[in-house]
Amino acid sequence: VHTINAEFNGLFPNRLPEPSEEGLANLSALVQATGAAFGVAHDGDADRAIFVDEKGTFMDGNITFALLASYFAEKAGSGEIVTPVSTSGIVEAVGKEFGCTTAYTVVGSIYVARTMRQELAEGKNVIIGGEGNGGVIYPECHYGRDALVGIALFLSHLAKLDMKGSELRRTLPDYCISKNRIDLTPDTDVDAILARVKELYKNERVNDRDGVKIDFADGWVHLRKSNTEPIIRVYSEAATMEQANALAQKVIQVIC
Repeated sequence: VHTINAEFNGLFPNRLPEPSEEGLANLSALVQATGAAFGVAHDGDADRAIFVDEKGTFMDGNITFALLASYFAEKAGSGEIVTPVSTSGIVEAVGKEFGCTTAYTVVGSIYVARTMRQELAEGKNVIIGGEGNGGVIYPECHYGRDALVGIALFLSHLAKLDMKGSELRRTLPDYCISKNRIDLTPDTDVDAILARVKELYKNERVNDRDGVKIDFADGWVHLRKSNTEPIIRVYSEAATMEQANALAQKVIQVIC
């Protein structure tokens, strides 16, 4: 095991606490220099794990969660995956491949955990929960996000298939997420905007658990008010980034 920035320091002197692709350049370089099997980084409170493969390529948290979901879905043969509405559709796709369903929640790990407990209490076979940010909840252990559990599960998956990280990534379909925003003024009526979007796209599959998520034939768009900034976050997903951006702009132009 090789470490980098492994000292405890709440000021984060050498990298930002969020394990972003840009912030993990040194980790990627270390993986390549040492010939490591993979690299892993934590967020500030170490309840999320983000990986880079043996080539030093950043693996989005949605990808990691989808890989773990496929691992447990294949083992279970049926069951339920629990995740927020903002998570990539790649998770639902791999679940379906092995006969599993996906239950969507409000954004936030606490809502994932509560839903998992509720579903299990109702007799449903909940196999795993998590988010697209590297947070995994494994009910066989406990109901909190746990980076160490996520790392152990990822290792188990690699060992079972005897694959490298880059090879494992190629077992998944291609999905691209675009992240946009709409800046708000103090007098903007966000509820009215979301209600308008919901009405305009009422003939599509709409989920209003947290903001408004519209499922189109070729992707989805999710709008929700930020809890920390005066903006509406607009996430979209499609097979290519060009398509994802086009879907987002299609909805944004209707609003603006």
